Amino acid sequence: MLESVEMELRIWTADEMRQAVRMLNPRIAVFDCDGTLWGGDAGMGFMDWSLEQGLVSRSMSDWMNARYRLYKLGEVDETTICGEMVQMYTGLRESELRSATSIFYHQFIEPTIFPTMVTLVEELGNSGAELWAVSSTNHWAIEEAMKQYGIPPERILATEVRVVNGLVTSELIRIPSGNGKRTALIEAGIAAPDAVFGNSIHDLAMLKIAKQAFPINPSEELREVAAESGWPVFLPLERA
Repeated sequence: MLESVEMELRIWTADEMRQAVRMLNPRIAVFDCDGTLWGGDAGMGFMDWSLEQGLVSRSMSDWMNARYRLYKLGEVDETTICGEMVQMYTGLRESELRSATSIFYHQFIEPTIFPTMVTLVEELGNSGAELWAVSSTNHWAIEEAMKQYGIPPERILATEVRVVNGLVTSELIRIPSGNGKRTALIEAGIAAPDAVFGNSIHDLAMLKIAKQAFPINPSEELREVAAESGWPVFLPLERA
């Protein structure tokens, strides 16, 4: 199936992709993060790493591992597990999590960033475009990562829980996954962004509301949609 999809896809080089963005001259550009700006999965990666580091109790660790196994079996949905992967830190000091996500990002995610995408984000920022990051990963990790991309916290829509007196609670503020990504953008006043960049089927809802969709390093499911929709794709590891 993938081979037939590949034949129908137009695959951009880095220069072609950047030129298409320049011609669009977006006022508002929205980026997914994991798999789009870097190769790693910061959400799952930080969960595994924090469990190994003993950041949460043994009972919470056992519960989260059990929940993740159910997710892999299809018995827990994507949105639910994304929320639980943040709620698992209930009771911790937010300062601890910010310190931990900084260490994790620089050790494990930063080495996997796509240089072409860093350059593109910088060019858009310099041109005056309003940049947004939307991710189902915890907002502490995404806020740390976006320092490198120049996207401020107020334009980051990631999975987030309420913090009270410096302590993390289990009260969810948002889970931007699937349709939740589009909803988060609309609630932020962005119903029709000019450009949206995403890599998976969980980005499809927000890709569809864009003036132009830019599938980056797309999953097999998103490649099929891109072929059907006539969206060229960019493969940063292969065509940089």
